[in-house]
Amino acid sequence: MNVNIGGVISVAVFYCLILTVGIWVGWKQKRKLKQLQRTESGANRSENIMLAGRDMGLFVGVLTMTATWVAGGYINGTCESAFTGGFLKCSTMAIGYSMSLLLGGMFFAKPMRMANGGRGYVTMLDPFQEKYGSRVGGLLFLPALCGEIFWSAAILSALGSIFTVMLGLDNTLSIIISAAVAVTYTLFGGLYSVAYTDVIQLGCVLFGLIFCIPFVWTHPAVDHEAMSEIDWLGTIPLASVGSYVDVYLLIILGGIPWQVYFQRVLACRSPQQAQYLSYIAALGCLTLAVPPAIIGSVARVVDWTNGTEYGKEITTPEEIKSILPLILQYLTPKWVSFIGLGSVSAAIMSSADSTVLSTSSMFVHNIYKTVFFPKSSEQHLVYVMWISIILSAGLGTVMALTVNTIYGLTYLCADVVYVVLFPQLLLVIYAGDYTNTYGCLTAFVTGFTLRVLSGEQLLNLPAVIHFSFYDVETGEQRFPFRTFLMLASIVIQLSVSVIAKSVFYRDFLSSKYDVFNCFPKNNKAVIDVLKNKLNSTDGKVVEEEALFPTHSSAP
Repeated sequence: MNVNIGGVISVAVFYCLILTVGIWVGWKQKRKLKQLQRTESGANRSENIMLAGRDMGLFVGVLTMTATWVAGGYINGTCESAFTGGFLKCSTMAIGYSMSLLLGGMFFAKPMRMANGGRGYVTMLDPFQEKYGSRVGGLLFLPALCGEIFWSAAILSALGSIFTVMLGLDNTLSIIISAAVAVTYTLFGGLYSVAYTDVIQLGCVLFGLIFCIPFVWTHPAVDHEAMSEIDWLGTIPLASVGSYVDVYLLIILGGIPWQVYFQRVLACRSPQQAQYLSYIAALGCLTLAVPPAIIGSVARVVDWTNGTEYGKEITTPEEIKSILPLILQYLTPKWVSFIGLGSVSAAIMSSADSTVLSTSSMFVHNIYKTVFFPKSSEQHLVYVMWISIILSAGLGTVMALTVNTIYGLTYLCADVVYVVLFPQLLLVIYAGDYTNTYGCLTAFVTGFTLRVLSGEQLLNLPAVIHFSFYDVETGEQRFPFRTFLMLASIVIQLSVSVIAKSVFYRDFLSSKYDVFNCFPKNNKAVIDVLKNKLNSTDGKVVEEEALFPTHSSAP
């Protein structure tokens, strides 16, 4: 494959545009932060970098939220699934993530933004550390980290496929180069500039893909007569219905507990704005799935062997993963492919900073500062954030090199947070009075262990537990086991929490065994106060928080 010089130039132009915007915004914000350092509001420099000073407007917020979800994995994955499975497979990602944003705005955005005395949390992990203590809450960083790394891998994998088609490079080398460029851009452009580069990303996607559709549609290799014979809807075998529903719920609910989502929610000026941002972004996410879905669907009726310069049918996993860049490369004129390839690759690259920034924010704020070094200076925390960006990008690169399907990566990244993290987030917000550290840890360990034992084909992980309808030949779990494990985690956490509370309050165990400090040390005194409260006639009210503290101290 020859190097596409025009494609390289177009990508370079888009990268320069994004880099220029990032540097300009970063420079402006640096000057602003220097002025604010003399005031109390500017003292927390790292928090201002993470949340844009909680001054993000609705317009920029909607665009950056939409652009964050409509990333490389979303675009390439939608095109890939439309090419291989029709609407039913394609809709799981498009409709699923739109519903995820919608439900996030309805049930999670406002409580997170109104918490902490109205100031809002800094990261998604804050309510866990507030409720369960810094170390136990920090443990939940692990599933969040896995989700972010999987998502980062999907982005890097998409970039690798673009570079492979455009430059003729080996896929492994392409992913490594892409990761290096992403890290360089993120560090050089400044952390504060992520939202504004996302705006450029969205414009590139919208213009580039829509512009290419007419040229793909009218290409001579497209058999328009065969379109009437194609099953555009697709079919879901009866035996796979459970698995299909499982993946749908996985994407919808597993798409909520993400730092990239809450980072934008918490950066809004008000709780109401955070909700509006989610609703409008859900509509934008659904709308922007249409262009790649159309392009992928048209590619199903293309005579790749005789009608294109590619000269062979697309059948291997590597080819299917690269279906979008192959379409743009071989079904559009050269000058159009320059626009398409350049805009899509630039869009994917500008999404990479969102994932590494969110991972870095959680690590620095919830692990490094809160757990280990609470007295670290703000400048020191910024340096640690830069180092963590490099490390998170490195982990994403390793994952991108081991999994062959972008579509698989994008829902696999939601898998781990769906089973382990979503139940925790739901309960800590809506059932905080009924949970404690004992239930949290038990549900975490049990849910994660059962998920690992259930196997994962994409990671070549064999299934130890065989649920109903398990296919021995293919190793597929056709039972909606992820949803089952998610619900089981909720039941386990509530049950263990209630049992632990009863054990200590009824003196079945001495308070000295309450290693997580979840309950009052003098249970007899608590009982006496409760009796006095019941018998009291003077109208005095005993504060419930004094009796049953909702927030434990750090273990």
